[in-house]
Amino acid sequence: MADQASPKIRIKLKAYDHKIIDAAAKQIVDTAVRTGATIIGPVPLPVKRSTFTVVKSPHVYKKGGEAFEMRVHKRLIDIVDAKPKTIDSLQNLSLPAGVDAEIRM
Repeated sequence: MADQASPKIRIKLKAYDHKIIDAAAKQIVDTAVRTGATIIGPVPLPVKRSTFTVVKSPHVYKKGGEAFEMRVHKRLIDIVDAKPKTIDSLQNLSLPAGVDAEIRM
């Protein structure tokens, strides 16, 4: 019985907007639950923040800068008891624009 383990699927989602990534995670969880799989997550991972400082004017206000911030939100979803129907449903799922999904078996 230990040789024949059910496939475990790990899905990592990345997006710049937290509302979009939450909608995509909800869509994946609903699809997996509907097909009868066991789910762990979505687990929110730490947000990666990148800040950029740009000089406002190179001549008059040389020391004045303008700061911009870019945030990358991440979620982790584990599907433990994946059935063939679950895998087919997840492959045909269309996620919102702006969401990057990395799927590992």
